[in-house]
Amino acid sequence: MRNLTPREIVEELNKYIIGQDAAKRAVAIAIRNRWRRQQLEGEMAEEVLPKNIIMIGPTGVGKTEIARRLANLVDAPFVKVEASKYTEVGYHGRDVESMVRDLVEVAVNMTRQQHLEAVREKAEQAAEERLLDLLLPMPESASERNSHYRLTREKFRERLRSGQMDDKMVEITVEEKPIVLQGVVAGAEEMGIDFQNMIERMIPSRVHRRKVPISDARKILTQQEADKLIDKEKITEESLDKAQNSGIIFIDELDKIAGRERGIGPDVSREGVQRDLLPIVEGSTVATRYGLVRTDHILFIAAGAFHVSKPSDLIPELQGRFPIRVELTDLGKEDFVKILTQPRNALTRQYRALLQTEGVDLEFTQDAIEQIAEVAVLANKRAQNIGARRLQTVMEKVLEDVSFEAPELNDKKIVIDAEYVNRKLQDVIKDEDLTRYIL
Repeated sequence: MRNLTPREIVEELNKYIIGQDAAKRAVAIAIRNRWRRQQLEGEMAEEVLPKNIIMIGPTGVGKTEIARRLANLVDAPFVKVEASKYTEVGYHGRDVESMVRDLVEVAVNMTRQQHLEAVREKAEQAAEERLLDLLLPMPESASERNSHYRLTREKFRERLRSGQMDDKMVEITVEEKPIVLQGVVAGAEEMGIDFQNMIERMIPSRVHRRKVPISDARKILTQQEADKLIDKEKITEESLDKAQNSGIIFIDELDKIAGRERGIGPDVSREGVQRDLLPIVEGSTVATRYGLVRTDHILFIAAGAFHVSKPSDLIPELQGRFPIRVELTDLGKEDFVKILTQPRNALTRQYRALLQTEGVDLEFTQDAIEQIAEVAVLANKRAQNIGARRLQTVMEKVLEDVSFEAPELNDKKIVIDAEYVNRKLQDVIKDEDLTRYIL
């Protein structure tokens, strides 16, 4: 795990997310405590449990983005799930344990990718030798393997590396593994059975030959050679450890399962889902296709708007497993202006980069940015407040004509100012009903 201080974590998050300092500090401390626990040994390391967090705030203020960026920052396996998608045991639907199985799948993919990167250079060299064998087969007689053959082989190698032979067709062997229905695999996982591997052992892989360009053959052969070089058992072992000790599960819409049932209806399993969720958050062992996974040290970050319900409506046992509560604030005009300009992935930067591919130089004036922010705030007031996501709707409407006409534009310099924004949005701004439907 990357050794980042809480201050460094917050500084990194500030590059992508505007405001919400309390939430950033809370997750930074949680991650640092995880690192601190990993420095401990023996019984104390087992006793220190993560302090799970509930983020309270309306949609579009950065709850998911904070959790996702945090996981990327520390290279932790991350899954986002929605509490409202789960049903109580006994009802048809996904059971809460599936979130842990999803986390393990993410951890396996991450670890496998890291191992593949580690052996990529060797795999590329082996793939190159196989390509040379296809282009210039090795002579059977030892006497024919003379200096002339080796010289010719080196010339072919230079042509391969320079890309001169990328379009030449070669015939390679491709292996296709049997496909198992996902539903069958998921059902078997609940019993701790690796059904996919079982089927692969029972049904042999289908091997066939394909003619492909050398540019494609190089990728296929590199992948085949890399698969031979990696240790699958080691990947599984590392993945389970990564999921158990570094994994982050983000549970969205927690407020949708808060509250007690009042009669039979769509809310029939709200409290039941909470009770099913409790042992997972509390610490239990879940069977996956890769082995048993303990959830004691997985960090759970829950989120919800809590407009109708409140965290105290959750069952007391579940409340106790989320000791840290942080409230995220609504975003105003100043926040929107910062969101449009400051983050590395700011919308204005994204649109500039997109239109540069057409040779269009797009420029936003400060008054245009302020006007876009003002319209987004107005739309959030008139319609439902969806936070910063409203900026995407407004920007698309403002740049609709530019995006459509970009390939045919003679003047490749486009300046977006406040007057331009008002001209594109004047009808929508004046008519409240249009604002509701269009923005």
